[in-house]
Amino acid sequence: MGGVSGRACIVTGAAQGIGRAIGEALLDEGAHVCFADINKARLAEVAGENEERAARGGARITHFAVDVTERAEVRAMVAHAVGVFGRLDVKFNNAGVNKPMNFLDVTEENWDFIMRVNGLGCLIGMQEAARQMIAQGTGGKIINTASIASRQGFGNVAPYCASKSAVVSLTQSGARDLARHGITVTAFAPGVVATEMWREVDRDLMEIGAATRPGQAMEEFAAGILRGRVATPADIVGTTTFLASRDSDYMTGQVVMIDGGMTLI
Repeated sequence: MGGVSGRACIVTGAAQGIGRAIGEALLDEGAHVCFADINKARLAEVAGENEERAARGGARITHFAVDVTERAEVRAMVAHAVGVFGRLDVKFNNAGVNKPMNFLDVTEENWDFIMRVNGLGCLIGMQEAARQMIAQGTGGKIINTASIASRQGFGNVAPYCASKSAVVSLTQSGARDLARHGITVTAFAPGVVATEMWREVDRDLMEIGAATRPGQAMEEFAAGILRGRVATPADIVGTTTFLASRDSDYMTGQVVMIDGGMTLI
């Protein structure tokens, strides 16, 4: 693609799943990437496993352990990336959590946990990235991970749906406010993606009685996908790399659905 070559990027939630795939795809295109995650041990492994990939693409790689809900840690992460790369051009706010509970069983603790990571974590990440980009005076790109759950509610994951709707609203609000600084804000909305997170959700759904056997929930969701199968992280990264590239410079405030045709809006 070439449109991201030399760009300095941060990807949160990058120790596994979609986040890791986003970072690796950026490295392949010559972007410099800071892999960030709360799982310090796994993060270091992923960074080590990608050193050769970065070298092949003429890119630099670093990593930083961060809790995205703690502003001081997010600020330190941005400072670390800038210290290594000299600047920040692209920030992916991808870190997220889910913990299914039947609608009538949702607790304040469940709500607060999910909304804090997915909602507040996204807001803090956007703010701290934008402050750095404004200080540089050269604009930048902020890209948030939404979900099909931002467009319709599901009975067993109400707080998650609400949190991803919040991500869409933050994307639109940020796009309006930051346009004057040359910063674009977009989001992408995956459907069912075969990742570690989904496997955890699958187990949780069985525990609350929403599924009776492993894989049942994914099979039921897959039945409604026009493309006929669930996604893999590889299905997502073409879009995420595009959003990080110069080819999408005129796009802002938009949410790109990447769900294989599950949700038609």
